[in-house]
Amino acid sequence: MNLRHASPPPLGIAHFTTINVEPASFVEMAARVGYAAVGLRLYPAFPGAPFYEIAPGSALIRDMRARLAGAGLTVYDIEFVTIDAGFEPESLKPVLESAAELGARRLSLCGDDPDRSRLIANFAALCDLAAPFGMGVDLEGMAWRKVASFLDAVRIVTAADRPNGGALVDALHLARTGGSPADVRSASASLIRSAQLCDAPATRPPTETAIIQEARSGRLPPGEGDLPLRELLAALPETVVLSVEVPIAGETSPERHARRIFEATQRLFRVCRDAADGHGGATSAG
Repeated sequence: MNLRHASPPPLGIAHFTTINVEPASFVEMAARVGYAAVGLRLYPAFPGAPFYEIAPGSALIRDMRARLAGAGLTVYDIEFVTIDAGFEPESLKPVLESAAELGARRLSLCGDDPDRSRLIANFAALCDLAAPFGMGVDLEGMAWRKVASFLDAVRIVTAADRPNGGALVDALHLARTGGSPADVRSASASLIRSAQLCDAPATRPPTETAIIQEARSGRLPPGEGDLPLRELLAALPETVVLSVEVPIAGETSPERHARRIFEATQRLFRVCRDAADGHGGATSAG
């Protein structure tokens, strides 16, 4: 990704960053801060996880569309689905209908089915289901899932062989599964449509439980940790869509948190631009 230009790239914000803010208020908050797009959590990531149901054709859909238009924002992706052993692609149709009405472009998910052939088949079926809605599907590797890395996600997406399939790059998950910006650079650019930015200490948490806890409540704003974010941004394709995912923790208001993340990411973009122009110093972002 070439950041050698005056304007920083458009930046989205994942709903999980301030998950307790309901969708309409989330859109307006994101616009006030300066984000260009939002992701919406319309499906539970795991049992008991917070999410917001927006029925297709509902008054809430119409209200959301009006708010998005008024704020000049778009919905980029819908989260967050788990393909496990009992997953039925058709069960996602109402979510895809709502997503399409909101103008969403991607559906994000993880893979947790030990049967690799069935997982590939269900991913392909979900891609086929999403295509008529004008949507793609991004598979994200996580250390505690069966699809545990970015490169493993690439293998699944490649095996499924669907034009709207993709492998999502998450800066934290990439690092915590032993991946690197070189792995991102090695993958076909056509498979990388989406990337999520955050930061973290260099040291990997010692247990799976601690890794999960870090992912859900221990991320840092981009540029405030030790992850190789400058190298990652350089490895991403030009067409990638960037967003931030740094779940709120501690006593702070959602808008203050969202603004802090936005401003930190803009500083990171400036550091990358200065380095590309020959004014940079060290090669890491942390």
